[in-house]
Amino acid sequence: MFRRPSREKEYRRGCFLQVIKVDQPAKMSDGDAGKGTSTSNDSTPSAPPPNSALQWQAAVEVISARKVDAALWVTRFLTIIFSLLYLLPIFGPGITFYHRAFLANAATSALRLHQRLPRVSLTREFMAQLISEDSCHYLFYSLIFIYCAPITLAILPVLLFAVLHFASFSLTLLDALGRNSAWIGRLFISLIEFQTVTILRMAAGAEIFTMVFVIAYTIMGRASLLTPFIYYRFLTLRYASRRNHYSRTMFYELKITAERIAASPKCPGILVATIHRAISFISQLAPAVTSAAQ
Repeated sequence: MFRRPSREKEYRRGCFLQVIKVDQPAKMSDGDAGKGTSTSNDSTPSAPPPNSALQWQAAVEVISARKVDAALWVTRFLTIIFSLLYLLPIFGPGITFYHRAFLANAATSALRLHQRLPRVSLTREFMAQLISEDSCHYLFYSLIFIYCAPITLAILPVLLFAVLHFASFSLTLLDALGRNSAWIGRLFISLIEFQTVTILRMAAGAEIFTMVFVIAYTIMGRASLLTPFIYYRFLTLRYASRRNHYSRTMFYELKITAERIAASPKCPGILVATIHRAISFISQLAPAVTSAAQ
């Protein structure tokens, strides 16, 4: 005869069956399966992030294709560094950096002159074209102040032109690198290019007023007696420049300003006469200007 199981055994058997039912995976209905499939298909993978690596090979190709421009970029960078070290003498006396700045600018002018006139010929036409080039003027300018006592105003045109042209080629290199993250550098370069006219006007004004210091240095014995005459020749070349008219513009604006001062009723008679004589003298020294800039 079989014995009837006790209540405790029946209770344990029921708990065991419940555990088995819970562990078995529930079957998905056809509708639920469709929903799950559509959800998994709708979740497409995100697009890979854009390649932000610098394209050094493209920059190297630009430098290889424009070797002279790359060399000019380096010499202009050196001009900027030496000029700033002279103006901000944080590493001792700046006279050494003053002369190095003009040496770097002379190298820049020589390279630029070679770029403009690659073929040298001992003819009258070549010499006339050589003297008419702006790079020849600034090579001349650098040689004047290399052998002269430091004049702070004289280094300003060198620094301004170096910054202006350095920024232009720097933007070309940034475009080749494809570095869109360098927005601060691009913004700074854009500001420089936006102020091109102001920079050129400042450089022309500094060149004109440097003549006053050259005369003063000659009187004090800090410059050679030939320096004012040589520098006057430089000013005449800048005045007659075909590619840069800002020197003529600044002379004209200074003349208009002086005439307005002389026309003022508050201006003393002696000063009026002095202003008119100075205007007449400078006008006689001004060279004849050929037709328009090329």
